Formats: sequence, C-alpha cells, structure tokens
Amino acid sequence: MGRCMIIAKLNRPEYEYDIHSLIRAFYPKQKVSCTSEEKAYDEPADLVILIDYGEDCISINGYEKGEDRLPEHRFEVDFSDRRETKNRLKQELYRMLSNLTQTKLPWGTLTGIRPTKIPMKLLLEGKGEDEIQQYMSETYFSSKEKTDLSIAIAKRELSLLNKLDYEHGYSLYIGIPFCPTTCLYCSFTSYPLSAWESRVDDYLDALEKEIDFTAVKFYHKRLNSVYIGGGTPTTLSPRQLDRLLRKIKCSFDFSDCLEFTVEAGRPDSITKDKLKVLKEWGVTRISVNPQTMRDETLRLIGRRHTAAQTEESFYLARELGFDNINMDLILGLPGETIEDVRYTMEQMKALLPDNLTVHSLARKRAARLTINREEYQDYEMVNTAEHMNLTASYAADMGMVPYYLYRQKSMAGNMENVGYALPGKEGLYNILIMEEKQTIVALGAGAATKFVIPAKDTKVEATRSTGDLSQYINTKVERVENVKDVSHYLERVDGMIERKMKKMEELSWH
Repeated sequence: MGRCMIIAKLNRPEYEYDIHSLIRAFYPKQKVSCTSEEKAYDEPADLVILIDYGEDCISINGYEKGEDRLPEHRFEVDFSDRRETKNRLKQELYRMLSNLTQTKLPWGTLTGIRPTKIPMKLLLEGKGEDEIQQYMSETYFSSKEKTDLSIAIAKRELSLLNKLDYEHGYSLYIGIPFCPTTCLYCSFTSYPLSAWESRVDDYLDALEKEIDFTAVKFYHKRLNSVYIGGGTPTTLSPRQLDRLLRKIKCSFDFSDCLEFTVEAGRPDSITKDKLKVLKEWGVTRISVNPQTMRDETLRLIGRRHTAAQTEESFYLARELGFDNINMDLILGLPGETIEDVRYTMEQMKALLPDNLTVHSLARKRAARLTINREEYQDYEMVNTAEHMNLTASYAADMGMVPYYLYRQKSMAGNMENVGYALPGKEGLYNILIMEEKQTIVALGAGAATKFVIPAKDTKVEATRSTGDLSQYINTKVERVENVKDVSHYLERVDGMIERKMKKMEELSWH
C-alpha cells in the first residue's frame, strides 16, 4: 500500500489515541484519521476500520478499497475496567492489522514510550522472568527478543535506582532552549541562537528566579542528580556558562549528588574554554553528539559540523579529564544504509565513549522532516532489527551493556531508543526520567516538573531512606509545565513559580 488514507470510525470517542498509534505502527507512511465525528475527506480511503462500542462488547470490522468487508472481530468487555478493555481492544485490532499487512510488530501492541515500566513493576511485585515473559507475550504480543531486552534493562535499572533516596531525594533539570541551528528531525523547544543572542542573559535572569525558589523550597531534600539539557547548553558563552554553574553550585547542597550532567551536544558549540568551565564547576558527565559520522548526512539534516569536529571535541574533553562522555546516534536518517551505520559504529569503536545512546528516527509532526516531507521523499529512511542488532553488537564489543530504553511515536521500523554504558558510567537521570520513581524539578522554557507520589493503596514497607522501592511499585505523577515560548517564559516566570507553589500546596508537598 503506497501513500494513502486510513480512516478509523468510532461510534463514540473512546481510546482514539491508542487506536491511532497502533494503526500508525502498522502503516507508518500513511495518513491516519481516527475520530467519532463525521468528517469529509479530500481523498478516498484505502482502508476503513469501523469500531462500534456496545453495552458489553466491542465490534471491529471494516473494508479495503475495492474489497469486500473485512472479517468482524466481536468480543465481550467490562467497560468499568478501562485497562483491561484497552488491552482487549488493542489485541483484536492488532490481530486484524497483522493479518492485513502480514506483519508482526517487535513490540506487539505496546505503543507507549516506557515499555520497561511493565517488567519493572512485575519484578518489584516478586514475579520471575518466565512469568514476565509469558505476561508480555500474552497481553501485549511483544516478541521474545524485545521482552528479554526490557527485562534485562529493568533489572539493571533497579540495581542503579537503589543508589537513590526516594523518600527525601529529588533531581533537578535545567533547560537551555537555544541551538546553533534547528535539526531537520527536531521538534523540541529550541531556538536558533542567532535570533536570541541578545536575550540570553535575560533568560539566565529568569532561570535564577526559578533556581532561588527551588533552593528554598527543597532545602530539606537531598539533591541526587542534576541535568542541564536543551536545546544545546553549550551555545552559552564561557561567561554565561560560568554564571549559570556558579549559581547552581552556590544555591544547592551537592553532598548527595551522584551525577552532574551537561548535554554539550553539538560539536560546533564546544570549545576548550567552555569545557574548562564545566570541569571547574564539577560537571561529571557530558554528551558529545554526532548523530552520524557521515558528513553528507550531517549537511542534509542541518548540523553545521563535520565528523572531524566531533572527534576533535571528544578528544579535547578527554584531554581535560572528562571520564564519562555520552555520544548520541540516530538510525534511520535520510539516505543512510546499514553500511553507513556500520561505518559510524566503527568510528565509535575507535573513540570509545563511556555511554552510547542509539536513537531510532522519530518522524515528529512539528519537525521540518515531516512538514516538508516532499523535499525528502527520494531519501530512504530505514531502520530494522538488523540495524539495531548491529549497534548492539558493537556496543557489546566496546564493553557496554544496555541500561535504559524508551520509545517514541512514529519511530523508524517501530523500534526503540537504547542507552548503552560501560559498567559504572550509566546516566542515572536518563533512568529517572523514564521510570518516574523520583521527583524531578524542571526549570526553564518548556521544562516539565514531575512530582512523584507513592500510590495511596500501596503498602509502605520502607526500612531505610535509600534503596527501597517497595513503596514505589505504583506511583502517581503530577506534572507542572512551564510555557515553551522563550518570550512568554521571560514575561511569565513568576507565574511558572506560582504554578509549582500551588501544586506543592495541593499535594501537601513537604
């Protein structure tokens, strides 16, 4: 089936997001509409899926263009149990789509971004690996390979999370939303530095207000990790970096801080002076992110640096004493073949970073790659199990093990993002942002604070302040989001602080 329209018609608005995500997983190149509203379309549908919610059952059928109606899938459900109803609906829809496409998805019906949360919860409940494997296969149709990977990562995450203080601890995220340029595939909150250079200090003024608020309100908590991300934090000048890091180190007690990360990211933003500032203020982990080591691809995706600059930045960081360096790669970039991936992995093997994060390209709606898709229709964007296995093999050869995993919508090959690390060099913050076991206070434009609270119905059996996750089998996460637009953030930073204050009062956070 080429570029076409797929329509899912519902008789009432229920589970639209899950239905849409699963259809897109089977038909990543097609337009998909999923709605209970009557709509007129500019083009005929090549596939129509009809979902009818009855009193105690659901019926799924439909028809293909020029074909007879599809076999009906009718099954009983208890609508009072939303989780089980959603699972049954996705299972039957999966069977229909799998038969139509003659395809099986590696993650089965799982379309969420945190598949490792499921095996982690089951491990905390005392389930064995065989039980988890059976549950993942029967409930989500996840392949054995992906289930094994998620279990292995969940076990590793649990051992790393035991270092943290859940009851009295928290982590801090600070966002710097500026970049040298905007990459082709990016939809994050980031702005070209050239347009904002004169207002960067104003942005730091606003950040310092949030820092002061957080330092006062969390003075009695233990700071476990700090992550400065973006954007590209190293678009800041050495003076501005010094200002920000000085403020952070002078405002918070780092006695319990296990990790201080700055995402240097773009090699074209890294200088010796900036790295010296990071080292001086005790940054323990940085990223130097090439995405690919193929210069032609770098030009195409809007990265104004070369593979040679990546190497120079990496060796400069090593020279200055950084012993925990992450490098990000993306599989499925326009025009790249598996041999291009192999070439990039050979360069990684020569550099030997401490962390390697392998991303599957995600085609996001707000990215130029999607908005201007016609410009790139001649470029193949391919990612398969073979690509992922190749990178996993190289990581293993480099002495690394997988330690965290997450997924995004519209990922190339319906795969995943995997973080690999040398033992002892794992990124704790990366695990925390995925597993949601500790509160993260997030500062800056577009940053989202997550207050993590143990579920009220979970028995608390904590016997020590650290290393006991028994009360965090189930958690409730309350989000407080800052505005994304930098101008609005500068104007309304006091309002962002007030939002956090109100949420803390609402939660009786102390």
